[in-house]
Amino acid sequence: MAVAGRMTGKVFEPVDPESQTFYAELRPISDDHVPEALAVSGLDRETLIREGRDPADAMREAAAWIRGVRGGGMAVLAAYPLSYDWMWIYWYFMRFTGASPFGHSRCIDLKTLYAAKAGVPIGWATKRQMPRHLLSDRPHTHNALDDAIEQAELLQNLMAFDG
Repeated sequence: MAVAGRMTGKVFEPVDPESQTFYAELRPISDDHVPEALAVSGLDRETLIREGRDPADAMREAAAWIRGVRGGGMAVLAAYPLSYDWMWIYWYFMRFTGASPFGHSRCIDLKTLYAAKAGVPIGWATKRQMPRHLLSDRPHTHNALDDAIEQAELLQNLMAFDG
């Protein structure tokens, strides 16, 4: 996870997304997995089984980190596409901590945000069709922390985008 910025009143104030991050590699919770999906991440399942963090410990630490970086504000999960990240993050927080630091709905889908601001159908709201200046210059590595920083930069750019 990476902090993209803060809303102060009606103004979004971006912050360096590398300055406040959280990363943990979790130990698998079942034997059920799709090897092709795991291969995209570059993670090794056997290494995660041996060295991965206990999910309950990691999710408690993640929730504490979120509470710390949000200060007095509300934490909002932003992702592209939100539906994928939200499904997993919310489930893990509920399963291992009993609550989500994002509540049940404090989230924003960057794909939908772009579609609304650009005035395009959601099917056209792909990164390939977005103006280049909105996208991060970082390579897309599929490392979760790299992806979080990349998505934080996309959110920053979309918040400044006037369509």
